[in-house]
Amino acid sequence: MDQDPVVAKGKKTIFVTGFSDTVNEQELIQAFVTFGDIIEISIPTDPANRDKPRGFAFITFSTALDAQDAIDNYDMNELPGHEGKGKYLKVNLARPDTKLGGTGQKYDRPVWESEEWLQAHAKPLDESGGKGVQAALPPGKTEAEHDVAME
Repeated sequence: MDQDPVVAKGKKTIFVTGFSDTVNEQELIQAFVTFGDIIEISIPTDPANRDKPRGFAFITFSTALDAQDAIDNYDMNELPGHEGKGKYLKVNLARPDTKLGGTGQKYDRPVWESEEWLQAHAKPLDESGGKGVQAALPPGKTEAEHDVAME
């Protein structure tokens, strides 16, 4: 038996579209986690209105087999909890946006993970004017209490 092309290529990121703009990341996690460990979910928003999702998502699984299972099971099906609304998911392998000059070789990683991008755009911290950032403590917590809670 021949191996599925998606699994053979090792592609782990899927493209999901066709869901309502009210669907959030948690609902996608609940629906797709049944197929395997999810590494990342990205729901792009409208550049003009950052609160409005664009109606599609990218989901990265830990293995290509998990990604293929998600494609096989959810393509042309309804998202759980949103049945009967006439919205059917279209799920397939994520592909690069070649219209923007993408080569397609590194589309499943953020641009800042590219060595070329870092060389062209990144500066050492002391040259960038940036400062080291530390997350704020939760209200009412001391640093010692927070450290104990994080262990």
